[in-house]
Amino acid sequence: MTPNAQRPSPPDQPGGDDARDLYDELTDDLLYDPAIGRSTMMGYPCVRLAGQFLASYDEQAGRLLVKLPSERVAELVGTGTGDQFAPAGRVFREWVAIATIDRHLWRTLLAEAVTFARTSLGGQP
Repeated sequence: MTPNAQRPSPPDQPGGDDARDLYDELTDDLLYDPAIGRSTMMGYPCVRLAGQFLASYDEQAGRLLVKLPSERVAELVGTGTGDQFAPAGRVFREWVAIATIDRHLWRTLLAEAVTFARTSLGGQP
């Protein structure tokens, strides 16, 4: 696939290098917070906040994976913006997979994931 940062990839096609580069760039921006760090989750690269998973990247499918409240996940799936994340057939209610490469959308969802993780830890958003 020829990289083309000008046009988002269709949801049914893997994002390839463009998607991974965007994931790395946007998650690098989160590392200003010392509570956020890189890790792995089920073999996927991920970022965590004080041990809470925030987001990951599905290298095979070229998708951003973000952990959000189940209601928000249902909304994103319902509008066609995202897909359920179901590795090995098991649906994770608080995870959504985003195949479309969209800097603004990914940045927004990563910010929501940080807020959700902070709230889950009992902190302020």
